[in-house]
Parts: sequence; structure tokens; C-alpha cells
Amino acid sequence: MKKITLILGGARSGKSSHALSLAKRYKKVAFIATCQGLDKEMRQRIKLHKETRPKHWETFEEPRELATLIGKLSNSFDCILIDCLTLLVSNLILSKNTQKQIFEKIEELLLVLIKKKVRVILVSNEVGLGLVPANKLGREFRDIAGRVNQIAAQQAGQVLFMVAGLPLNIKGKLK
Repeated sequence: MKKITLILGGARSGKSSHALSLAKRYKKVAFIATCQGLDKEMRQRIKLHKETRPKHWETFEEPRELATLIGKLSNSFDCILIDCLTLLVSNLILSKNTQKQIFEKIEELLLVLIKKKVRVILVSNEVGLGLVPANKLGREFRDIAGRVNQIAAQQAGQVLFMVAGLPLNIKGKLK
């Protein structure tokens, strides 16, 4: 059985809130945040996100090397929640990784996750429903993030699409 749930949606669609509600079913949760607080407003958002998580969850902040981090995690966790793949892609692009390197890192991440005996919840932004970005970097980001979502969806046993806080089941149904 595939134990990965991928939650996709647009900005403020309820992705993270729904991921939190799913993860709250488990006792020992590893929350992996990929966001970097590079400015005051983002640091405030991070602070607010932290306040919504249960205090007993263990939080790991890792912007780029998720496979390495997860490989080092003990097997005591019931669930690993990663929020989010889109920021991971952004971080990798800004660190001058090529598309090929990014896809390899995502494949490596998914292999490490599959080997763990835990429920996995991945959060990512659906980037293909909007306008074509006006600049090259924006188009590159959209293309890579879209492909990363496809790769993750192929490995997921369940894929949910969030709209206005409501989950739409796109693939599978995990118990």
C-alpha cells in the first residue's frame, strides 16, 4: 500500500490546515518546514504557522536537503508531514540547482520516504492553473514545480486537491 498523501491547491486553499488535521490522527509527528524566513513578513507567517501545530510534534526546518534529514530521522515517528514541496523547489532553484538536479533530489526524497514505515503527508501548490508567468524565472519555476507535483502524485496513494478549504479526492483513498 502506498502510504503517501499529496495535498495540492492554490494559495490560501486550505492545504496546510487540511494536512495538519490529517496528521493530528498520529501521536508522533515529524513536521518538516521548507520555508525560510528571509524577511519580516515571512518570519511572522512562520511564527503563526508554528502556533497552529501541536506542541508535542517535532519540527525540523530544512530548506533544501530533505532526503538527508529524513534519512537521519529515528523510526519512532508515526507520520512525516512536509510543508511544502513548492518552497523546496524555489529554494533549490535559488541555490542554482539545474532542473535535472532538482528532479533527482525529489526522486531521492520520495525513495527515502517510501522506505520509512510511516504515513507521509506532502503539501504543494498547484501552479498550473494561473497565468503564464511574464519572466523566464517564473516560467522555469512553474514548469519545475508542475513536474515535481506529477512525480509526487505518481508515488502517492492518495492525492487531494483543495478548493476553498474543501478536499477533493483526485486519486486513491487512504485509511
